[in-house]
Amino acid sequence: MLAVVFGATGYVGTNLVPALKAAGHRVRAVGRRLDALEAREWGPDVTCLKADALRPESLPNALAGADIAYYLVHSMAAGSRFPELDRQAAVNFREAAAKAGLRRIIYLGALQPPAQGSVHIESRRETGDILRAGSVPVTELRAGIIIGPGSAAFEVIRDLVFHLPAMVTPRWVRSRTQPIALDDIVTYLVRVLEVDATVGGIFEVGGADVLSYADMMRDFGALVGRHPRILPLPMLSPHLSSLWLSLVTAVPTNVARALIGGLEHDLLVDDQALRALIPMPLKSYRAAVETALSAEKNALERPRWVEGSMLHRRNRPDFAFYAKHLRVEGKTEASADALWRQIGSLGGENGYYFLDILWQMRGVFDSLVGGVGMRRGRPAGGALAVGDALDFWRVIGLEPGRRLTLMAEMRIPGSATFELEIRSPLEGVRSISVTAHFHPAGVAGITYWNALLPIHKLLFYGLIREIIRRAERDEREAALR
Repeated sequence: MLAVVFGATGYVGTNLVPALKAAGHRVRAVGRRLDALEAREWGPDVTCLKADALRPESLPNALAGADIAYYLVHSMAAGSRFPELDRQAAVNFREAAAKAGLRRIIYLGALQPPAQGSVHIESRRETGDILRAGSVPVTELRAGIIIGPGSAAFEVIRDLVFHLPAMVTPRWVRSRTQPIALDDIVTYLVRVLEVDATVGGIFEVGGADVLSYADMMRDFGALVGRHPRILPLPMLSPHLSSLWLSLVTAVPTNVARALIGGLEHDLLVDDQALRALIPMPLKSYRAAVETALSAEKNALERPRWVEGSMLHRRNRPDFAFYAKHLRVEGKTEASADALWRQIGSLGGENGYYFLDILWQMRGVFDSLVGGVGMRRGRPAGGALAVGDALDFWRVIGLEPGRRLTLMAEMRIPGSATFELEIRSPLEGVRSISVTAHFHPAGVAGITYWNALLPIHKLLFYGLIREIIRRAERDEREAALR
């Protein structure tokens, strides 16, 4: 079959694409950012397309000729308006699926509590209802916490355990659920394609263990050599706890807040119907955590940044999976060659073009705290190559004329990469961007990022302007010769 994975850059979609491919299906990976899809490098037999369920005009091309579509979309990162956005996205997708003649939609929703749930949980239920109101049959799997790299709930557990030796928590740490391993939920999603009896059904899925959130934190700690002390306080509401979470975890604040709001109830699973149709062994919670940490350690690394990359986290599982980002872009008519000459000359005696004194001061401070500082300069011969040291950076990615990726080797509470990229989206017009990705290490890392963000913005904007100015100047001078 031709299966479209809509939301392929998320943690489930990222793993579902290769699983479908391995099962012999043709796969079309769809997301809002084409560069994020292509960075996964799934291979030439996976088609990557840009589309957005909130832009209905982008959907026909994404769904054309497909048999099945996986709907893995949510808008929690958008803030308080996410239920409205999810509602409109589901309507748009439902109508586009009918026009495309899809045979089935497979939707990953959320477990529902006996009483009314949080806004997030209610929105996931409503999305399923909207999809089912169309003419295309829907199979819905309802899951709770998924244990795997990139799962927001799992990453909150990771960040809390690694960076808080003791924590005051609300009552929800006593709520029970059945966490499921990422590869188990992916297996279910692939296998429901093969079972006609799942068409039109709603199925709950969960793992082998019934655990409280406190149990999950303690078990995770035991596996990574941490022993967090957990003190539940009845008066600490989920809302208040979501506020202090932003100081500890790099999981996007809006996502963490939405998830925390749904943790007041036990979310237990009745999975007999699905297990009768798809019998399979399910991992214990501890086995799921061990699999997740092992998968990170053994993942094929690529120099281009992707969320959660262990290379870009300096192979430190205690550094946050989710990164903080700062991106600055400028446009110019200068050639890519002229821009690349400026990028390739950065650092060493050439400096960093704008307020270089601040870069030098950063190097001095790094030396004072035992770091490499600026003493390494540029490599002999001038041209950069992967593996070269450049001041307090290391070159980890290089596409001449297009992209330079540097990893910070200074002393910082986390891991940082610094990427300069040239794009040519329009004839005669190029864009050049500077992007920082920072994977913080707990409170210290998040505080460091927030404190220096205004300075980094100033430096990045100035660097972009100077690269463009120098490239345009060189081209003018060359034209006069």
